Order: sequence, then C-alpha cells, then structure tokens
Amino acid sequence: MGLETEPLLQAWSYFRRRKFQLCADLCSQLLEKSPGHQEPDSEFTVSQAAWSLKTRALTEMVYVDEIDIDQEGIAEMMLDENAIAQVARPGTSLKLPGTSQGGGPSPAVRPVTQSGRPVTGFVRPSTQSGRPGTMEQAIRTPRTAHTARPITSASGRYVRLGTALFEYIFHHENDVKNALDLAALATEHAQYKDWWWKVQIGKCYYRLGLYREAEKQFKSALKQQDMVDTILYLAKVYFRLDQPLTALHLFKQGLDRFPGEVTLLCGIARIYEEMNNISLAAEYYREVLKQDNTHVEAIACIGSNHFYSDQPEIALRFYRRLLQMGVYNCQLFNNLGLCCFYAQQYDMTLTSLERALSLAENEEEAADVWYNLGHVAVGIGDLNLAYQCFKLTLANNNDHAEAYNNLAVLEIRRGHVEQARALLQTASSLAPHMYEPHFNFAALSDQVGDLQRSYIAAQKSKEAFPGHVDTQQLIKQLKQHFAML
Repeated sequence: MGLETEPLLQAWSYFRRRKFQLCADLCSQLLEKSPGHQEPDSEFTVSQAAWSLKTRALTEMVYVDEIDIDQEGIAEMMLDENAIAQVARPGTSLKLPGTSQGGGPSPAVRPVTQSGRPVTGFVRPSTQSGRPGTMEQAIRTPRTAHTARPITSASGRYVRLGTALFEYIFHHENDVKNALDLAALATEHAQYKDWWWKVQIGKCYYRLGLYREAEKQFKSALKQQDMVDTILYLAKVYFRLDQPLTALHLFKQGLDRFPGEVTLLCGIARIYEEMNNISLAAEYYREVLKQDNTHVEAIACIGSNHFYSDQPEIALRFYRRLLQMGVYNCQLFNNLGLCCFYAQQYDMTLTSLERALSLAENEEEAADVWYNLGHVAVGIGDLNLAYQCFKLTLANNNDHAEAYNNLAVLEIRRGHVEQARALLQTASSLAPHMYEPHFNFAALSDQVGDLQRSYIAAQKSKEAFPGHVDTQQLIKQLKQHFAML
C-alpha cells in the first residue's frame, strides 16, 4: 500500500507548482471535511490554513501585477515631449539601439526586435517591439497578445477592482484626474505624513505623464516608509525618462535594504537585458532562481539564453522545468521542439511541435509553429515540406517577414527569380530591422546585373547589421564595379 501525502501539504505543493485550480479544489474538500481540526504544534486549525491557502490560490488565478502593466500607448510613443540625448553615450540609453555595453548577441545568432535589441525569452509589456521610429511602424506594431493595434492611454487597460474609493476611481473608472484630486485632499488631511497617499499621487502623476512630479512623490514616500513597491514605481519613472543607470542604482540600493528581494533582482536583470548585456542579465536571473526556484520569467530567460548560446541540451532542462511547474502552452512546446531538434533528439521534435500546434490559441501562434516546422524540414533536407510549411505560415499570418525571406530562398533554388525578388521586397518592407532580406535582395540583384538596387539593399543590410562580413564584401565588390564604369 503506497504512502499518501497529507492533503494540506499536497495543496501547498499544487500552489508552488502554479496549479492554482487544483490547489483551490483540494482546499475546498479540506474545508468540507474537518472544519475544526487542530494542526499539531500550532495554534491554527487546518481550516484556517486551508482558507488562507485557498484565498491565495484564487487571487493568483486572476491577479495582475499593476507594476508590470506598463504598456506605452501610441500617444505616449509618438507625442513624447521628454527630451533625451540624440547621441547617447554607449550603455546609457534604452530608447536608442546600438548603445550596448558589449556582450550583446549578434543578429546572425539571435533575432532582434524593431528597436535593435535581442528578443527576450519571456514576453513582457513593451519588450518585443521596442520604440517605433515612425507613426507607420507604431500603427503596424502589435502591442498586446490579443490585438494587432497599439493601445491608447484611455483604453482602460489598467483594470483592477479596489475596495477603497481611490482604488475604485483609479483602477476601475480609470478617472486619473478625480483620483488625483482625492489623493491630494487626503494627503493634505493627513498633514503630508501618510506615505501611502504620496505613492497614490505619484501613480496619478505617472499616468498623466508628469514624470518629474511623480519622482518627487515617490522619493518623499520612500523617506517616510521604505517599501519595495515604491522602489519599483520609482524605477518605472526612470525607465520612462530613459535613465536605466539611475534605475539600476536605485534597485541596488533597494537590495541593500531588502536583501534577496526577487522583484528587485528581476528588475536589474531586465535592465541589463534591455541594454544588450545578456551575460550580466543571466547572472541576475540565476540569483532570482536561488531565491525563488519557481520564477517563470527567470527560467524562461535563462533557457532562451542557453539556446542562443548553442547549448540546446541545457535549455531543454529549463523548459522541462517549466513543464513540470504546470506551464502548458503553445510557446513552451514550440521551444521544446526546437531544443530537441538542435540537440538531435529527433523523436521528440515533431511530437512537441504537433502539441504546440494543437495548443495554438490564434493564427499568429500557429504561424510561428509552422515556421519552425519549416526550419526542421530544411534541416533534414526535405525542401518540398519546408516550402509547404512556409506557405502555411503565410496562410496563418501574412505579415510574417521571416517566412517571406525563407520562401524567397527556396524560390531562388527553384529558379524563380522574379517571385523571389517580390518576396524579398515584401519581407524588407515588413521588417526593415532585419538584415537577411536586404542582403538576399542585394545578392540576387547583383546576380541578375541590377547593381544599383543591389548597392541600395546592401547599404540597408549594413545599417541593420554593421558587422555582417558578407554584406561588407558585397559592398566592396560593387564599389569596384562602379569605379570601373
């Protein structure tokens, strides 16, 4: 007869593995069975412990961290009046690409976003798209997981029901002006000694785009009461003011007062990742895992870093850990399939990608899976299968620039030059930050004798990836041709 786990311990295990529904159901059973049973060596009853755990599980199921909801609306992106240095010193700006402190991966190895930064291992607000340079790019760029259009400030995205009047006005009604008036009256009534109301005023100023005023309120609140949340709010202000080094200094000061605080460590790792300093970001994510070994973002980012560092076997361990924790979605199986393929575990590759395809919630996710299946087909030499997979990618998402580029390469191998040129031009217009379509178009134009278009495309490729050797050689060769004319 096997050993049975004590039910409360089993519920806690479910909670730790993020299986919140199972945890809540088990707590409900405990509450029905033994309402007054006393825990040994404790003044609390089992029902009290079960109630506490159930409320935590139900909260985690619907909880959205207000500090992490920081999506810039189209108005903030394009009508930002905060002046920043046009030529920032290397490693001091988040808004200008190409100012990393070294250690950043090459675009030939790791794909980059529109802003020129490497794609992260975990989708956070404003990490995948970066800051658009033009209104056209801003409108084209997806800002959330469920829409292909950017949000606006008045979209009511910051929604969380609160019991207090301020929280109701601020979170539910999204009426920042009246919330600010209420907070100002309340802090005046408290003779400016209540740190909580100062934080609320700072939040209102932040939402209104008055970042310097918000900074003053958060600093004043920190002098009265040292709180982790206030440090995180102040760091958000510095992000918007494009002062990542000040935010780093703030986080490190916070760690002196709150040693091992996961949110502060995670904040430092995010900043280093935004600044292309992937090695330091990975170190801080490891520190996060030492404090909380179930932190999904840290596990995903370290796994992604190992994958792009040509260590798919180690990345596979991290993604399997996520699977054991109860994360069960299309993206995870997609990553598992790719790790298995590059680790030469071919028996699991197609199984994982098929599972990812069945779990895809929308056409964009399905397109990404078909695109990766196309890569697997290229890897095993089945170009016909690859062609069909890339076609299916475009059928699901006709804005998939990488699929257009790869389809063009296959068309070139088939001898269909004009079709390939059209596909490459489409890819270049959809993703001007990618160097591959520009270079492929330049090389193809050079082969057919269209030297002028070849030179223009090669210059765009060099602008997107200055260190690409083949582009440099092509430009040198074209200049020699032009010199001979």
